Amino acid sequence: MATLKLNKKPAPRKTNAEGEKRAPLRGKGVSRPRQTLEQVQAERKAFEQRRAEERGPGEERGPARAARPPRAAAPGERPARSADRAPKPSGGFRREEQQGQQGQHRNDGRPAPRGDAPPARRDQRRNTGPRIDQPPGQPYGKLNGQQTTPPRQRREAVEPPPEGERLSKRMGELGLASRREADEWIEAGWVRVDGKMAHLGQRVLPDAKIEIDEAAHQQQATRVTILLHKPIGYVSGQAEDGYEPASVLVKQETHWGEDTSGIKFHPGQLRGLAPAGRLDIDSTGLLVLTQDGRIAKALIGEDSLVEKEYLVRVEYVGRNGVKSAEGFSEQDLALLRHGLELDGVQLKPANVSWANEDQLRFVLREGRKRQIRRMCELVGLKVVGLKRVRIGRIPLGKLPVGEWRYLTPWERF
Repeated sequence: MATLKLNKKPAPRKTNAEGEKRAPLRGKGVSRPRQTLEQVQAERKAFEQRRAEERGPGEERGPARAARPPRAAAPGERPARSADRAPKPSGGFRREEQQGQQGQHRNDGRPAPRGDAPPARRDQRRNTGPRIDQPPGQPYGKLNGQQTTPPRQRREAVEPPPEGERLSKRMGELGLASRREADEWIEAGWVRVDGKMAHLGQRVLPDAKIEIDEAAHQQQATRVTILLHKPIGYVSGQAEDGYEPASVLVKQETHWGEDTSGIKFHPGQLRGLAPAGRLDIDSTGLLVLTQDGRIAKALIGEDSLVEKEYLVRVEYVGRNGVKSAEGFSEQDLALLRHGLELDGVQLKPANVSWANEDQLRFVLREGRKRQIRRMCELVGLKVVGLKRVRIGRIPLGKLPVGEWRYLTPWERF
């Protein structure tokens, strides 16, 4: 089969008559051909020669260019602005004023600019801070003959600290009532300070005279304190983990028959009844429930010095389960009395002694959570049974387990 070949004509070269390559089209016409370096240097040299011939000897520049005549306005066209009025000088200064200011100085001490440039405008903004040229570390006063003033600072109202302490706190310190009782008495109008009716939140000085109305003492006398022999399986405070609080045992059926207080039970006595101290769920013994804030503060307050006595049945298991050959020694007993710490806090001195061959007697002045059991673990003892038999001067006595009695008016912790 024959193959047909087409002979393409080469595109015509874009050159001028002299054979030079033409530049691409720009705009409406054809631009000039690009000059060579020699042509540019020749034109520059010819221009400088013409410029030098135009200038006379000693002249710095050539003659000023003639002003272009204004263009005539076409019919119906507004005439040019220059024909209406003379233009304003730049910066609002006349040339005569500018020439008169040459050689003078500015307000800041520097020489004024020469020529047609107007002087710099002074900053009229208010400056309340220190001067810019104030030397560091120099106090405010006179500087270079001028008075300098410190910057204005905003004054903040500072309230004076209140004098004295809260009235309820002062009444608690004096043993008149607990803070809660004091607030109730103040609100009821039963408290006077220096002969005037007290109000909630009032502060008093240490020498203030505080008077309590007799009605407050009568109400305080009606508040009861109950001594309960708590059995194992009851918690001291709120119910937790399915265990009932010990307060549910305070009822007419469990009132001890040998109570000598002469106080009659009624359900209103259970209102506001709270435990003054704790006793673990697996411990038994004397538990105090009271409505009187003074008694609660005396037993569990931060400054309480009331003793609590316990009988603790123990077994020697060794420290970390490893028994020593000598067993429980006198050095371990001395550590129980003083030298142990719980949670990084040093324990107060305690009175610890043997009640019998397997029972220790603890007398403490503090009540940390599970304190006795944790103390015994530190010296290799395991607590088998724990019973609280005394709080202050009030013993458990013959009170049966699960029964309660009133604290008589003549009993004091």
